[in-house]
Amino acid sequence: MSKPVGFDRGLTNYGDRDFARYLRRSFARSMGLSSETLDKPVVGIAMTPSGFNNCHRGVPDLVEAVSRGVLAAGALPRPFPTTSLGEVFLSPTSMMFRNLMAMDTEEMIRAQPMDAVVLIGGCDKTVPAQLMGAASADVPAVQLVTGPMMTGRHRGQRLGACTDCRAFWAKFRAGTVDQAEIETVESRLSVTAGTCAVMGTASTMACIAEALGMSLPGTAAIPAVHADRLVAAEATGKAAAELIARPIRPSEVITEKSVENAFRLLMALGGSTNAIVHLTAIAGRIGVRVSLDRLNAISDETPVLVDLKPVGEGYMEDFFAAGGVGAVLRELRPLLHLDTVDVLGVTLADRLAEKLDWVDRSIIHSFDAPVSRVGGLIALTGSLAPEGAIFKRAAATPELFETEGRAVVFKGPEDLAARIDDPDLDVAPDDILVLQNAGPHAAGMPEAGYLPIPKKLAREGIKDMVRISDARMSGTAFGTIVLHIAPEAAIGGPLAAVRDGDRIRLSVKDKRIDLLVEDGEIKRRLADFAPPPVPERGYRRLYRERVLQAPGGCDFDFLAGV
Repeated sequence: MSKPVGFDRGLTNYGDRDFARYLRRSFARSMGLSSETLDKPVVGIAMTPSGFNNCHRGVPDLVEAVSRGVLAAGALPRPFPTTSLGEVFLSPTSMMFRNLMAMDTEEMIRAQPMDAVVLIGGCDKTVPAQLMGAASADVPAVQLVTGPMMTGRHRGQRLGACTDCRAFWAKFRAGTVDQAEIETVESRLSVTAGTCAVMGTASTMACIAEALGMSLPGTAAIPAVHADRLVAAEATGKAAAELIARPIRPSEVITEKSVENAFRLLMALGGSTNAIVHLTAIAGRIGVRVSLDRLNAISDETPVLVDLKPVGEGYMEDFFAAGGVGAVLRELRPLLHLDTVDVLGVTLADRLAEKLDWVDRSIIHSFDAPVSRVGGLIALTGSLAPEGAIFKRAAATPELFETEGRAVVFKGPEDLAARIDDPDLDVAPDDILVLQNAGPHAAGMPEAGYLPIPKKLAREGIKDMVRISDARMSGTAFGTIVLHIAPEAAIGGPLAAVRDGDRIRLSVKDKRIDLLVEDGEIKRRLADFAPPPVPERGYRRLYRERVLQAPGGCDFDFLAGV
C-alpha cells in the first residue's frame, strides 16, 4: 500500500480516517481548491514576514516566486507562517527565541500535510532556527534565504549595515562625528530590503546553508532586490517539488562531512563567531559534534580567502558579483569532503567540476594568495574558559594577540551600560574589559560582547582593547574580543570569580585565556556563588531551565540529538 501524499498525509485523528479525509477536503474546498488540485502532492512554504523584521520585507515576493516553481513542477504550494526573528527588534535578545522558532518550524512541518518544504528566512537567527527544525523533522526541505541589502552612500563613501554603523558610532563616541552627521548616516546605512550588507551572521549562515547542501548552488549571496533572487526562489520551489518523487532528506544532506565542509567555508569567509554556535546546534540535531580541537585544526589548515567587511573592505553585493560561495569552495576543494550531496542529489565533486567563467580576485583570493594563511576563528581554552571560548582573530588587532592586563569588571549588561562612560571609571588602554552574567542562563546570551571602548579612552584615540565575556557579538563587529566563555558566570564558571585588578592573559599563539589567580582563591570566591533567579513562567523559564552552554550550541537539552 502506497504512503499517503498531499492532503491525505497526517490526517487529524477523529477515530475515523475516512471522515477525517472527507472533512479536511471539505474545508480545503473553502479555499477555492478543486478536487483535482487537492489530489496533488503538497510543498509547504515556511514564510516569515513581520512588521518587526526588516530583513524579511521581500518575503511575500519570494513566496509568490516559490509558488510558481512548485506549480510548474506539478505540486500544490501551501504557505504557512512561523515565528519571525528580527535581530534588532527583540528584547532581551533574538538568541533567546531561536530555539522557539526552531520548535515552531519543526512542529508545523510535522503537523501539517506536506511532502516537502521550502524554508524562507534570512535574519541572523532565522536560518539556523529553520535548519534546526528541518533537521529534526527530516522532511525533504530546501532553504531559501532572503538575500543581503545593497549598499548606501554617504559623502562618497559606501555604507552597509552594520559594520559601518559601528564604525560611525565609534567615531561619534570619540567626538569626531557630530550629532547632525550621525543622524544623516542613520538614514543611509540600510537602504534596501534584505539582511546586513557585510559578512555578518545572516550572510555567514546563508553561505553555510549552501555549503551544507541545503540551499541551491549559487543562491546564498544574491542581493535581496536583485531579479536573480526571484529566479532562485522559483527554482527552489521547483526543486522542492521534485524532491517528492525522489526524496532526499535533511539527514542525508547534513552529515558529519558536510558540517566539516561548512566549518571550512566559515573559516575561509572570515565569518561570524555566531555561526559556530548555530552550526553546532544544527549539527547537534543529528548527533554530530565537532570538538574544539577539531575546530582549531580546521582553522589552522584553512586560509581566509574573502576580503569583505568586517574583516576586509568589500560588501556582499561584491561577493555575489565575484563568484560567491561556489568560487570559494573551488579554492578549498583539496580540503573538502567531495562525496557529500546537496538537495539536488548532486555530489560536491560534481558541482565543483563545473568551471566558473570568472572570479574577482580582489574579493575572492586564490588558495595560494590568501588574505590570511589561517582561518578567521579559533577556540580558546584555559583557566578562565575550561569548556572553551571563541576568538575572531581575523577581525582583531594582531598587536593585542599576546596580552596580559588588569581586569576591569562589569557585573552584567546593565552595569556595563551604567558605568562604561563614567569619567571616574578606573581604566587604562592596556586593561582588559570583563563582562560577566551575559551568557545563555543569565541574559539569553545577547550581542553584548562588543563592549564599547570607554568614552574617555575613545576620545584619546584608543580604537581597540582586549574584551572578554560569556556573551556573543554581532557578526558585523570587529575587535580583540573573547566570546562565549564556558561555563558562563551565571552557573558558577571561573568568569564569575574575576575581580577588578586581577591579571588576565590572552595568548592567541597558545589558544588560551587564563585568569592569573591561584586555584584555591578562585574556589574561595565561588564558594558563596548563587545563580540568578529563575523566571517565574513561560518560555523564558523553559529557556533558563533547559538551555545548553555555548559548546552545545545553546540548543535545548531535550532537542539535541544523541
